Parts: sequence; structure tokens; C-alpha cells
Amino acid sequence: MLSYDEYLKMVEEHLTDTLKSLGFIPQRILDPMCYSLSAGGKRVRPVMLLAACDMGGGKTERALPFACALEMIHTYSLIHDDLPAMDNDDERRGKPSCHVAFGEDLAILAGDGLLSAASEIMLREAVLHPDGRAAAAALCVMRRAGVTGMVGGQTVDVTMENKPVTEETVRYIHLHKTADLLTAPMEAGLILAGAARDQIEAGIQFGQKLGLAFQMMDDLLDVEGDAAVLGKRTGLDDQAGKQTWIALRGVNGTKADLERTTDEAISALHIFGTSGNFFKDLALKMLHRVQ
Repeated sequence: MLSYDEYLKMVEEHLTDTLKSLGFIPQRILDPMCYSLSAGGKRVRPVMLLAACDMGGGKTERALPFACALEMIHTYSLIHDDLPAMDNDDERRGKPSCHVAFGEDLAILAGDGLLSAASEIMLREAVLHPDGRAAAAALCVMRRAGVTGMVGGQTVDVTMENKPVTEETVRYIHLHKTADLLTAPMEAGLILAGAARDQIEAGIQFGQKLGLAFQMMDDLLDVEGDAAVLGKRTGLDDQAGKQTWIALRGVNGTKADLERTTDEAISALHIFGTSGNFFKDLALKMLHRVQ
């Protein structure tokens, strides 16, 4: 397996070119799409997909289009999250949000365009490789990004603001709004590698636990984080009356849950032996991230 930085380099080198490989895209829509797609970030999801494929014994070259597609889906979700009708955030990664830089109309279309492009890229791979793996991986990604996954979680998130906080609601939001897009790379990467079903199930378990821990840390950073380091404003969850782990368990309870859930994520990797060390290290780094 490669290092995080090596997987990251692969993604960075192919991300924009993969988008442009679809053909002519009008410049007015290509500009905001590339603006948000090139805004930086850790590229956690595409890196995870490549590493999961590697861990399952597959070829990263075959997984690369899916990694790029997944990052496009993640980027579209951030563009739409920042809109005034959603989280109303005017800054993303230290830069003006897409709708601030290009207007709400083009930001909405840029998000739509990235989602559509991601679908087309994965379906193209399914046609090129009719062995069933690419089609199954594409189905996995779109299901976890869709109405039973991320979009479902986002819907509950925005419609339950300023409502009584319950564990059932908070867990549903976190499992779907956040964890589904961290579970998708594990599941899709292992599917592309032709991994055994028990390995895929272990990858799903890891992704779900990692996703819950990731959102717990996000909730903590919104309370205790440095806005300058985060590249966005803090304290927004409380202002909006969001259903968060902090609102449910408090700061100390969230920290305890974060450590326990991270341990559970790591435990799910035992089936992979030493090949799972990449993801063990990733989970531990996320436990101590500051942005």
C-alpha cells in the first residue's frame, strides 16, 4: 500500500482532467465547478477509496475514476451546504463560498453539474468494464449519496433545527449526512478489488464508525475550534439550533463517545491484518485533527 500523500497526489493529478474528459463544458459553469473542486482539503474520501481497493488486492488505476467521482459528489454537497437556504456559510476552506464568488444560480448549477459528472464517470467505467464490479461500486456510491443516504441525512438535519434533541435523530443525521460518504469509499473500493463479502462488511463497519467519529469531532470543532485554522466560522450549529452530539451529550460526553467510537472503528479492521494499518492510522489522526 502507498502512503496517504501518494494517494493524494494521484487524486490531485487526475481530478480536474477526469471532469474535463467528459467533453466540452461551458466555461461559465466549468469555472465555479473547478473553483470548488480545486479549493484544497485533505481529499479524505477519494484517498480512502484508493487505499481500500489496494487493501483488498485491487488495482488503484481502476479505482481512480471512482475516487475522482466521489470527490466531485463531496464537493457538490459542500457547495449546496453553504447556500443561504442551507447552512448559509460565506466561507469555505478560507475562501469565499461558491455562491459568494459566482452567485447562487451558478453555485446551484455547479453542484448539480458535479453530481451529474460523477454519475457519468462511474457509469462510463461500468460500460468499459462489464464484469459487474464497476456497476456495483457505482450503485454503492450513488445509494450512499442519495435519498436513503447523505441527502436523507441532510433533509433531517435542516428540518429538525430548533426541535427537541434526541439520540435517534442525531444518530440518523450523523450516520447518513456524514458517515455514508465515508462508508462509500470503503465499500466501493473493496468491491472494485473483488474482496470477499466479509471483508466488504468489515469495511462498511469501519466507514460507519469512522463517519460517526468524524462528525463528533466536527461538532467539537464548531465549539472549540479555531475559525482561522478551520477556514470557516465557528458556533454556527448552536446558532441554528442543530441536532448535534454536543447538544445531546455535552462537550465531555462527546469526547468520550469520540474515543470509544474510534476504537470500535479500528476493531473492525482486524480481518485485514497488517494491511489495515493504513486505516488504523487514519482513524487515530482524525481523532486529533484540528480542521
